[in-house]
Amino acid sequence: MQKEIDAGLVLRLIIAFLKLLMTETLAKRIASMTLIAAGIPNARVTELTGLCDRSVRSLRKSLEKGEAENLFYVGGGGGKSKLTGFENAIIEEIESGNYTNRRQIADMIQEKYSIKVCVNTVSNLLKKTESSG
Repeated sequence: MQKEIDAGLVLRLIIAFLKLLMTETLAKRIASMTLIAAGIPNARVTELTGLCDRSVRSLRKSLEKGEAENLFYVGGGGGKSKLTGFENAIIEEIESGNYTNRRQIADMIQEKYSIKVCVNTVSNLLKKTESSG
């Protein structure tokens, strides 16, 4: 008697291996393409890979049209920083000011530059300045 193979487990192992070689998104996309080519329905591909339904539908459509140029591109996500162009001035202000926490820095940016930022954005700015300096 042959034991049944857990397809979900096998796919998670394959994705884990591929993540050693590439980004998680790309690993999931490759696994999804394989499942799509095998005729697996979108809902099951989503369930097995963890990609959202919209991504699976888009991937299937691209494969059906033969549009391969964007299948392996993974964008950086997010948009341009609100602080672009002001970073150096903000850093100078932080260094010359008497700020004790990120909230105070975010408030200063709001007051002086009319740019509303969250404390996570301030953290990212501070990390960026630490790594470059």
